[in-house]
Amino acid sequence: MTDHLTIGERVAWYRRRRGQSQEVLAGLVGRTVDWLSKVENDRIELDRLSVIKSLAVALDVSLGDLLSEPSLLEWTPESGDRTVPALRAAITDYRQLSPLLSLVEAHEPASLSELQAEIADIWDAYQESRYGLVIRRLPTLLTEAQHAARTYDGDEQLRAQALLGQAYHAAATILVKIGEADLAWIAAERGLTHAQNSGDQIVTASLFRSVTHALLATGRYDAATHLTSDVTGLLDGQLGGASPALLSVHGTLLLAGSMAAARAEDRSTVRAFLAEADQSARRLGGDANHVWTAFGPTNVAIHRVATAIELGDVQVAVDIGPDLDTSALPIERRARHGLAVAQAFSMWNRTEQALDAMLAVERIAPEQLRHHFLSRQLVLSWIRRQRGKPSRPLADLARRLHVA
Repeated sequence: MTDHLTIGERVAWYRRRRGQSQEVLAGLVGRTVDWLSKVENDRIELDRLSVIKSLAVALDVSLGDLLSEPSLLEWTPESGDRTVPALRAAITDYRQLSPLLSLVEAHEPASLSELQAEIADIWDAYQESRYGLVIRRLPTLLTEAQHAARTYDGDEQLRAQALLGQAYHAAATILVKIGEADLAWIAAERGLTHAQNSGDQIVTASLFRSVTHALLATGRYDAATHLTSDVTGLLDGQLGGASPALLSVHGTLLLAGSMAAARAEDRSTVRAFLAEADQSARRLGGDANHVWTAFGPTNVAIHRVATAIELGDVQVAVDIGPDLDTSALPIERRARHGLAVAQAFSMWNRTEQALDAMLAVERIAPEQLRHHFLSRQLVLSWIRRQRGKPSRPLADLARRLHVA
């Protein structure tokens, strides 16, 4: 019902459904009636998640209700015609609740090397922003990995548990991206259980990153910040002779935590997390992609831009973001940074530069652009700002994003 509304228009829609006056809602979020009126009429753009979250709390709706993140994945040759519902069925299969409910499989489990190769392929596809392919292959992978974890024993079972944890990690990551935050939480929780059962430190730490992202997606910024502090605190004593993989996972945990702290408007914690991540990146010696983290100095710089946007430091983001060379990173990271640059230009009222940045993202990662709430909200806000007809490039992009 609210898919084609801006965030401000959605605030007005939910406020009226709640029977609240503008005076009441403005008071609940510590703002003036004039400010709220301008928000609801798109004369002030809601471009910080911390502010959007405060409105969601006051309206007693989820963050996703105001962002209107879709989970409708377009059918493509790579996705086929069974997408998110098939993945939801695999994750919520009742037979996972207890070994007593497991059915006897008619076939032998896949070899552990085959499962590892499939997991690597899915993570590679994710980093290439091929969302349809990832969603199509995950249900089968989860089913096969569960079968392996139930069937193997001894050391092989421990390895199978770790692989199942990695499969759930991939599921949680893509589900956050397409707006299925609650299902992502279930996948992250299940994955963490299997990772801990395996005793694999790297996989377990990676799953904590999934939990952090799931908390971020549901607007639980303080909890995500505290989780980052707790987990990195546990890892700190093991970093003396840490492997590149552990340094990378530790660093990406801190980067996720920096975003949580920024959305909680905790500047000192943002600085602390970024400084610690920068130390891990320097120890790593350069950009890398251990355990599909894309971690290194460039990813730290990307998060300096992203956290500056969340904190409202637009000048910092505009000064750093456009000139940051991300060409050596996976497409997913390059595209997400490109969206951040578009957001920074938009906040600076440089719509043409923002549109150019978004079109550059579309050229390398069209699926990622279509499924990110930010791209749709920016395009909607640009169209609303136009006094006449929108430009042809903007109108065409709006049609491709299904917002006009």
